[in-house]
Amino acid sequence: MHRTAVVGTALATATAAALIAGCRAGETTVDGRGQERPRARADTSASARETPRPRRTFTHEPTAKPSAKAVVRSPRTTEPAPPRRTAPRVAPPVIAFGTTSDRVRELQARLRALGLFHRNPTGYFGTVTQASVSAYQRGHGLTATGSVDQRTWASLRSATKTPTHDALYPPTTLPLAKPDPRCKTGRVLCISKSSRTLAWMINGRVVSAMDVRFGSEYTPTREGLFQVNFKSRDHVSTIYDTPMPYAMFFSGGQAVHYSADFAARGYSGASHGCVNVRDKKKIAALFDQVKAGDKVVVYK
Repeated sequence: MHRTAVVGTALATATAAALIAGCRAGETTVDGRGQERPRARADTSASARETPRPRRTFTHEPTAKPSAKAVVRSPRTTEPAPPRRTAPRVAPPVIAFGTTSDRVRELQARLRALGLFHRNPTGYFGTVTQASVSAYQRGHGLTATGSVDQRTWASLRSATKTPTHDALYPPTTLPLAKPDPRCKTGRVLCISKSSRTLAWMINGRVVSAMDVRFGSEYTPTREGLFQVNFKSRDHVSTIYDTPMPYAMFFSGGQAVHYSADFAARGYSGASHGCVNVRDKKKIAALFDQVKAGDKVVVYK
């Protein structure tokens, strides 16, 4: 009995060890009755292998995550263009700059009546006239453009009287000065340095007038009361060898005569002491009227 128990115990121990080994090796198993059976080995053939899972495909390339150094740019925005600036509308002129006409002459006469144009009307719309127009516009609540538009022209006409013929067509470019008292009697060549004009007067009445210029500071025209000594229609200077047409001498070598240089250069030049006239027709007509012995008055 004792031996049987020992044998049984040994057998149970061996069985347990085998079971443990079989479990580790995966080669045995125990059925429901407690009997050990060999474990069926897994089929390792190619046909028994598990079918591999299909690889995942993408219809679009996956977006890679930006690296730490990657720069993420914000979408570019277009700045709206600034509004277009349009130039202020300027009313068209009714008297254009740079033109010559009777209407320009009327414009100048009206401005002169207001003391804004300091010359006699010439009919030419230049910078002097333009400055006078600007002065009128500033004084009458108008935009000082210097351009004579319809509004400026209507305003000026309502502010002045219609110019007379003498106001429109004066005998000289510059206004005549008040005559010297010595010019009011007899036949006189009345010459004013301040107004730069010569007036041919008979008994205080102006017969004709013209623009003149005088000598420079180094060769000044003498002032005073003189008389015409002699006349020379086609005179040529013996000192300067220059033409002196329609010369009327009154003081030594000084004379009233026509000057082509004065006609061409205006007041930018000067004489050698003579009284230059630039209007050839006027000096030719004056030459025929003046006689030797007539008075010549040169004054400031």
